[in-house]
Amino acid sequence: MSIKNDLTNGIARENPIFRLVLGTCPTLATSLSVSNGIGMGLAATVVLVGSNAIISALRNVIPDKVRIPAYIVVIAAFVTIVDKLMAAFVPSLHSVLGIFIPLIVVNCIILARAESFASKNPVINSMADGLGMGMGFTLSLVLMSTIREILGTGKLLVAKDFGFAGFKLFNEAFAAKIMISPPGGFITFGLLMALINYISQRREARANGR
Repeated sequence: MSIKNDLTNGIARENPIFRLVLGTCPTLATSLSVSNGIGMGLAATVVLVGSNAIISALRNVIPDKVRIPAYIVVIAAFVTIVDKLMAAFVPSLHSVLGIFIPLIVVNCIILARAESFASKNPVINSMADGLGMGMGFTLSLVLMSTIREILGTGKLLVAKDFGFAGFKLFNEAFAAKIMISPPGGFITFGLLMALINYISQRREARANGR
């Protein structure tokens, strides 16, 4: 597979959230606002690209019997770096995301790409795959968090770390508070997945002439 295909694969065809259904726990928990979604997505993307590169470079060195613990050590190193940087430069966002940043270590998306792709492909391809999967994860989070933030608060793009109060779209009194609660996350996720699967099936049917 070409580098271009490796890069674009994770955005749509194998989107980690809506197609592979991986990493749903942090997706549901951190998609309360667009700033949270972008922060979590970028953090995971940095870890994906970095860990994929190192694991790919060491794929012929790491013994097969200890490959999973070795992958986790590599991933944990990048997560620690990202965690410290976020705590230093975006403390409010770091505080909101909380435990979900350290839990990137055992995120299914990152472990899956390490095992199924990075351990079997060259470094450049593995980095492209990590970037593509990270972009797909980030876009999914932004899509979900945009819907939840607007419907749940009446605002959009509230970013306290950067002193930005966001755009007020309608009176908060008319907001559906359930959308920024756990049930709202499940509702949004389910409806988006249904819509994306419907569109995908329609495209496949047209391609097959049905």
